[in-house]
Amino acid sequence: MPEGHVIHRLADEFTTTFGGRAVTVTSPQGRFDPGRIDGAVLDRGEAVGKHLFIDFATDDVVHIHLGLIGKLRFEPYAAPWGEVRMRVTDGVTTADLRGPQWCRILTPDEKQAVIDTSGPDPLRDDADPAKGYARLRRSGKSLGALLMDQRIAAGVGNIFRAEVLYRHRLDPTVPGRDVDERTWRIVWDDLVGLMHYAVEHGRIDTVRDEHGPEAQGRDPRVDRHGGEVYVYRRAGQPCLVCGTEVRTATLEGRNLYWCPRCQRRRKATPGR
Repeated sequence: MPEGHVIHRLADEFTTTFGGRAVTVTSPQGRFDPGRIDGAVLDRGEAVGKHLFIDFATDDVVHIHLGLIGKLRFEPYAAPWGEVRMRVTDGVTTADLRGPQWCRILTPDEKQAVIDTSGPDPLRDDADPAKGYARLRRSGKSLGALLMDQRIAAGVGNIFRAEVLYRHRLDPTVPGRDVDERTWRIVWDDLVGLMHYAVEHGRIDTVRDEHGPEAQGRDPRVDRHGGEVYVYRRAGQPCLVCGTEVRTATLEGRNLYWCPRCQRRRKATPGR
């Protein structure tokens, strides 16, 4: 499932490519009814966590959640291929949506209801991290599990979860109710920086310079997600800092990655 920075990049691309222009909206697959947005002016794209919204001048909003297998691609105009749920085009560029979990038309009030049920998004200026912390502190679940809860930190997925915990040497099993507010703010501020970098560069990089390929004399990481990471998808490989074998386990249906030697802390330390 795409992490939040991917959804924000898609929202920005809708605004840049189609914003303020009339577009044709169709469903080659036949499973989405564009109704009155076909031929309407597309105002802008907006993202909240893993939710993508496309606002139209008709006061209609297309709500997209890609889920586990959904894909959304911007390409030069051509005949559609594959099972395209929704196609948006100006006759020059197309945005083709395939296999989403959700693709539906909402009213502005319904859109706001989705936003209200989401947690704070580190990529949004209006995010309130205290809202996420309040939910975190009420739970006995592990911090590793709670960081994947979209009501606590919207847009954070498996990569950012694993990496931000490692960067602050935090034990992923510490209960949320035992996480102090300073630790949460350190984690939150780091997520803000990491995720904004990912939006700007289109890849996730979490490794500090002193642990990078050049500093350590090793080959750059090769992975379809791109970027240098400490523990994500590195199970069985040596930790870049201490050399201990990185471990993995299933936590609430998702793979958790961590270093058992480095990640023993229950509190984050500023500057780490």
